[in-house]
Parts: sequence; structure tokens; C-alpha cells
Amino acid sequence: MFFGVSHLVVPVTDLQRAARLWRDVMGFAESRRGEGYLDIDTGNVAIRLLQVPAVETKVSLRLTVGNVQEAYQALLAAGAAARYEPMRTPELEEMACVSDADGHSIVLWRALTEDEWGFVPELPKQGEWTPEAEDLLKRLLTHVPALFRMLARRKTTKVIELLAREMQSPVTREIVIKGYITASAKVTRYRLVEPLRAEGINPDDYREDFDYE
Repeated sequence: MFFGVSHLVVPVTDLQRAARLWRDVMGFAESRRGEGYLDIDTGNVAIRLLQVPAVETKVSLRLTVGNVQEAYQALLAAGAAARYEPMRTPELEEMACVSDADGHSIVLWRALTEDEWGFVPELPKQGEWTPEAEDLLKRLLTHVPALFRMLARRKTTKVIELLAREMQSPVTREIVIKGYITASAKVTRYRLVEPLRAEGINPDDYREDFDYE
């Protein structure tokens, strides 16, 4: 019965002024125009700018942006009013907010990358680890691109703990090295050479692990 949201309606007192903000400043495309309205394609949902004599109900729109500071300054330069400057939140995101000429809130938002968190997440470990082993894996994982690091942390920790159980041993530095290598697909293990060397580890000492299927 229900197929989804076709568009969000934003009442505006000056249709052309609102169109300039959404189309010319923000760079979204105009998709449809009719008597007293204009549709803006934001890429995932359409916004209908609807001409009204007076705005009785204000709305709040949350926009994903690549650079919060740049987007915030661009909107201020276009005449938007500041509500709050770019800031980082406890939810590990960066946000800022402005008001357009009709008082609608435009929230600018992006998720922080793991490199921007300011702390190193704990390993999802269950077994016994030596402090040296845990610290080594955390350092090695910093070489993984932030976008893929959470997945790598889970997979590598699991492989390392499986190795430790097979060896009936707590997780040691040596087991971390072996698990770090074998957790990676064989075709991409060449990427591990430099991180290992950066930790003073000679990859040639682990040729058997690099060749492991």
C-alpha cells in the first residue's frame, strides 16, 4: 500500500530566493516546476519548495556533507543565519546548523572517521591477551584505512583467538603477528609488509604465514 516518501514539503515566502539557495548555492538539481512550487532533487529524497503567504510551521532538514566547515561558511555567505558553529558530538559526528530566510533549520552533518575519534577502540577480544600483544595489534590496525578498520578489527581478532585456542595459549605477540598475516586474503598480504617492518618485524621470518592458503 505504501511505497515510500515522494518528497518533503518546505513552505517558503520567496520561491526564487529559496531556489537559489538549494539549487545555486547547494548545487542540487531542479527536477520539476509548477504553479507556486519547485521540486529539488537532493539525490535521495525530493524537496518541494512551496510558495506560501506566510510560513506557519518551520521544518528542520539534515544534510549529509563532505566538509561541515566549508558547507557552513558557504551557507552563511549566501545569507543564512548561524544557529551553531561546527562541533563534534559524543555520537562521533560533526554538526553545524543554520537557518534559511524563512527560519527553517538546515543541519549539516557527517560521521567522523575512526582516525578522528581521538581514541583507539577496544579489541572485541574474549580470550586472554598479553598487554604487549594487544598493543601490537592496535598499532598494526592503524595501517588499515579507517573505512575498513572495524571489519578488519573483528576479523583479525577472531583469527588470532582461534590460533591461540589451537595452541592452548594466551594471545602473545607471536600469535598476533601470525594471525594478522593469515587473516588477510593471500592476494593482499603484500600490503602487510610495511606495517610489520614499521613495528620492527621482519616479514621474511613469517614466509610460511604469508604463503598460508
